[in-house]
Amino acid sequence: MSPPLPARRTRSVRLARQSVVAERRAGAIYLRSPQPLPAYPAKLTERLDYWAARAPERVFLAQRAPGGGWLELTYAQARERARRVAQALIDRGLSAERPVAVLSGNDIEHALIELGALYAGIPYAPVSPAYSLLSKDFAQLKHVMRITTPGLLYASDEKVFGSALNAVPGVEFLDRANFSKLLAEPTRAVDEAHERVGPDTIAKFLFTSGSTGQPKAVINTQRMWCSNQAMIAHMFAFFEEEPPVVVDWAPWHHTAAGNHDFGLVIYNGGSYYIDEGKPLPGAIEATVRNLREIAPTWYFNVPKGYEALLPFLKNDPALRKNFFSRLKLLWFAGAGLAQHVFDEMKALAYDTCGEEILFLTGLGSTETAPFAMGRMWETSDVTNMGLPPPGVEIKLVPVQDKLEARLKGPNITPGYWRDAGLTAQAFDEEGYYRLGDSFVLSDEKPENGLLFRGRLAEDFKLATGTWVHVGPLRARFIAHFAPWVRDVVIAGEGRDEIAALVFPAMEFSKQDFLEKLKAFPATGSSNRIARVVVLEEPPSLDAGEVTDKGTINQKAVLKHRRQLVEELYGS
Repeated sequence: MSPPLPARRTRSVRLARQSVVAERRAGAIYLRSPQPLPAYPAKLTERLDYWAARAPERVFLAQRAPGGGWLELTYAQARERARRVAQALIDRGLSAERPVAVLSGNDIEHALIELGALYAGIPYAPVSPAYSLLSKDFAQLKHVMRITTPGLLYASDEKVFGSALNAVPGVEFLDRANFSKLLAEPTRAVDEAHERVGPDTIAKFLFTSGSTGQPKAVINTQRMWCSNQAMIAHMFAFFEEEPPVVVDWAPWHHTAAGNHDFGLVIYNGGSYYIDEGKPLPGAIEATVRNLREIAPTWYFNVPKGYEALLPFLKNDPALRKNFFSRLKLLWFAGAGLAQHVFDEMKALAYDTCGEEILFLTGLGSTETAPFAMGRMWETSDVTNMGLPPPGVEIKLVPVQDKLEARLKGPNITPGYWRDAGLTAQAFDEEGYYRLGDSFVLSDEKPENGLLFRGRLAEDFKLATGTWVHVGPLRARFIAHFAPWVRDVVIAGEGRDEIAALVFPAMEFSKQDFLEKLKAFPATGSSNRIARVVVLEEPPSLDAGEVTDKGTINQKAVLKHRRQLVEELYGS
């Protein structure tokens, strides 16, 4: 008998322990952490005040300067300039009825506007730049403007955003060239406004990505954000002795970066390096350059981001060495990660530094601020989303052969701005927020975590009455056809068999795709792909087929391309 292989060493990192309390009542399963939720501040700017006093010269924010170096902003500088912005917003009489909206992406000016709004108790609404730059009819931008009725608009460059601004006339606009107009001399009015800010004060309006319909303005209160950051700090316990260093490209108009990542840096006194790159050809190179220079201690990316980064990590030893040098853990969220990407990232980490680096994840939504569950332990199953943190209670309700997740906690939104109807629909009879995602228990044991099984709204029945679970089928399809397929939409509601509409990757090979198609595993009509079309036209933002973060809207694609679907089933 061969001797057992030596156990691999895992890089030391202090995390919350794996534990849960489970109760079964009236057919549902209720899960909660046995640990109490730690105390949290009434407003997030208390943490900025704290770090400006405790570590005034520490780098808080940094971005690339025109000359190629890093333009840095310390905690003391950020607090002083944020208070100036707060005065300028107060002088303009802005309020929840007339908030400040930012149309451009991540930069230091954007951050200062947000922090100034937080000090003044005035909501801020970050808007997807895609609504201004990629759209042709500006329908989404106009929709957002109608809901929020902003009193001030900001974008980094008036020339770049000029066409979009013509679509929303009559609102004061400022860009980087005249940002100095927002740096007023603070008066007692700033302190008085800041004192009035409390847990129920609206911090921001975050718009849903539109993957299930038109974007909705999700109310984010100070209580939501602060309680959620206390949950995150409890789960990532190592932040207490080592403030996080983050290199992040993800946009602040999404809750993952704008709440989770930006918040955890402020809350724990970390440093946030704004990555101007993106996980796209021609843009990922900027991310690679930044990661060669700045070694993160906590790294977040969406699955597409890890896919784009992998080839560079494989082929660049210097990049690998710096990237993994002080990294405590990898974190992904926003969509399902392909198993092969998960495995390759872990293998690269071990080969580079001789230690396992945990590759963890969690799940939530814009309505949950966003952290609602997290996996703080190693697993071989990439779909394991973990367990609720302190303060969150998960109610699992049987639906079909899965469990629908519903949530309660101080991090849950009070509702949607100016839409009482949608707000009422979002909560069940016990006041739990309907997350809309489905799960199964890992190994049938609550303490082993929840396995993600897709969006309930995407599932459908074939003509035979057989349920098709779209989420798991899409994940298996994309993993099987890697790297030839970018995404896939599953059709077949009311039909005899399933069809697939495939968005090919740039490196698509017809021959390799056909070979893999022959070998696609199927165990019955609920997962057998009978008809396939490879699409030439990419998903359309204006038609709602794709969100600005690249997530496919299954129903919008099927609606927009219904004629093609009919042809697919025509013979």
